[in-house]
Amino acid sequence: MAMINSVTGPISTDDLGFTLMHEHVMVSASGLYDCYPDLMGPNLEERAIQCLIEAKEGGVDTMIDATTFDLGRKAPLLAEVSKKSGVNIINVTGWWLDVPRFMKGVSADQMAREFIRDVEEGFRGTDIKAGLLKCAADFEGVTPPLEVMARAVARAHNETGLPIMVHSYPTGQVSRRQLAILKEEGVDLTRVKIDHSNDTTDTEYLKWVLDQGCYLGMDRYPGRLVSAHMRTVTLKALIDDGYGERLCPSHDCICLSVLNQREDGSMPLEHDMALRNPHRYLYMKHEVIPELQGMGVSDATIDALFIDNPRRFLSGE
Repeated sequence: MAMINSVTGPISTDDLGFTLMHEHVMVSASGLYDCYPDLMGPNLEERAIQCLIEAKEGGVDTMIDATTFDLGRKAPLLAEVSKKSGVNIINVTGWWLDVPRFMKGVSADQMAREFIRDVEEGFRGTDIKAGLLKCAADFEGVTPPLEVMARAVARAHNETGLPIMVHSYPTGQVSRRQLAILKEEGVDLTRVKIDHSNDTTDTEYLKWVLDQGCYLGMDRYPGRLVSAHMRTVTLKALIDDGYGERLCPSHDCICLSVLNQREDGSMPLEHDMALRNPHRYLYMKHEVIPELQGMGVSDATIDALFIDNPRRFLSGE
């Protein structure tokens, strides 16, 4: 039995249940929740709690919240939402894509020390501890600032043993460079999950990633550019090719984010990204799982995707 830090304290990986491996309660910018919360609309905490209550009632037990500092992490909000909804939330430390210019010259060792403190002591001013590590690169590739963060995450992993989730850009096969960096730093790639992998239907590339020992986050549903149906077709193809034990479907859903005023001056009730996914954290339950079943995927395999695979990845089995 392995233990992992949730936002309300350590929990056993045996108790995770149905787990979504890449979601967000809130995405904004660092400090926005405290300084300009009205940009995200009224009653933020209540809206987030209700959203996750619906997820819990629909069968979601645990959620990885992939919101880093630069994506606007508000750890006390996550703890309150988790307590009042009943959904286990596991938050990350590390870095997404927004490295500000004033951090130029900060070293990987400096950042690694900060990330380790988030794991061992808690996010500053709280006793809420990170349960995973995260690094990122996108269409620009692994830029020098993002390489610093990737190496920092690798060094924090080597110190803490926590698994790593990697925001990547599969269309550009960016994980080839990301994985090379992690290997240079001595990371065991079986503890790495390459996310947003269903933004491509290139199964040869995806199988290359899997053959390095990694897990794949098939975590953009319903997504853009690639249709939801073709994302599920790609998922099924990888299952058929024998990779079902290292696939982790999820949504990359966001409950709270900035609302954009309309041209007529009115304000929407939901942020733009929410309009593409009316099921929120239950899109898997309502759309993807029934389609997989219709394709002949067994209930045992579906349980593996959402229960066994997350447990094994998070516990390092």
